[in-house]
Amino acid sequence: MAACASPLLLLLLHAVLLLLASSCGAALDDPTGLLRRAKEAEFMEWMVGVRRRIHENPELGYEEFATRELVRRELYTMGIPYKHPFAVTGVVATVGTGGPPFVALRADMDALPMQESVEWEHKSKVPGKMHGCGHDAHVAMLLGSAKILQEHHDELQGTVVLVFQPAEEGGGGAKKMIEARAVENVEVMFGNHILDSLPIGVLASRPGPITAGCGFFEAVISGKGGHAALPHHTIDPILAASSVILSLQQLVSREANPLDSQVVTVGKFQGGGAFNVIPDSVTIGGTFRAFSKESFDRLKQRIQEVIVAQASVQRCSAAVNFHEWPSTQRRAQNF
Repeated sequence: MAACASPLLLLLLHAVLLLLASSCGAALDDPTGLLRRAKEAEFMEWMVGVRRRIHENPELGYEEFATRELVRRELYTMGIPYKHPFAVTGVVATVGTGGPPFVALRADMDALPMQESVEWEHKSKVPGKMHGCGHDAHVAMLLGSAKILQEHHDELQGTVVLVFQPAEEGGGGAKKMIEARAVENVEVMFGNHILDSLPIGVLASRPGPITAGCGFFEAVISGKGGHAALPHHTIDPILAASSVILSLQQLVSREANPLDSQVVTVGKFQGGGAFNVIPDSVTIGGTFRAFSKESFDRLKQRIQEVIVAQASVQRCSAAVNFHEWPSTQRRAQNF
C-alpha cells in the first residue's frame, strides 16, 4: 500500500499516444521515453504523494468533493483545461489539439464504506471509510498520465480526454457521466484496475469481456410477526428468507454451465430486533455476476423467480428490486 503502481496506466498512455500519432501519420521520436519519465524518482515521489493524500481522505460515491478539488488543483498547476462538475463530483480535462480523434483515459475516485484495519503511516483518517479497491491509485495514475501528456501536448495529433469519474462502487457514476455528455465524441476509451496478483508494471488484458456484468438485488420478504413462543400464530419471514438463500445458492451449482462463470452471493440479512419476537418482515440483498448478457439476464430472472416462489412456499410475499451494470468489454484490436 505504500507505493503507486504507476506503470499500469502509463502503459495505456503509451498506447494512446501511439494511436493519436498513427492516426495522422505522425511519429513519436522515443515512445519508450514515456515510461522512463514515469519511473524517474522525482516523478514517482510526486505521484505516490498524491495517492497517499487521497488514501488518507477517502470519500464515498458522489461525496468526492475534496478529491475533486485535489484533481482540479493538480490540473491547474499543469496548465490543463478542465470542466466540472459532471455527475455531481466528476471532472473532465483535455490535452491536445481539441479536435479529433478523441481518446479517453478514465479513473474512478470513490472509496468504500469500510474501516481500514491495517496500521500504517498513511492510514485512512475517516472512520468507516477506506480506499480498499485502489481508486486512490487510479486517480494518481491518471494525474501522472496527464502530466506526461501535457509535456508532449505539441506532439499530439488529436485530443486526450481525462475522465475522473465518481461513484463506481454501485452508484452508477459511469452512466451519469455519459448522460452528462462527459465523453461526447470519444472514439476509444482506456481504463484499468490495479490487481495485486500481477507484478507492478505488468499490464494484463484480452479481447472480449474483462470484468463480469454486475447486479445487486434486494428483497423484502413479508409475513406476520408475533411471539416466538407462539410460532403457529405467525407467518415467519425469517424461515422464508432462509429457504430463499439456500435455494439461491443452487442457481450456479445446478443451473449454470461450469464453463460459464457466474456468481450469486447474499451479503445482507436484516430483520427483527429481539430474541423472542418473530418480525413482520426481513430484508435480504446480494450481488449476481456473469460475463455474457444472456447468462446475466437469465440469472436475474431466476433470482426473481426463486425469491418469490420460495417466499410463497412459506406463506410469505416478496418484493424484489434490482440494480445492474453491464460487463466491461475490450475490442479485439492491437495498437
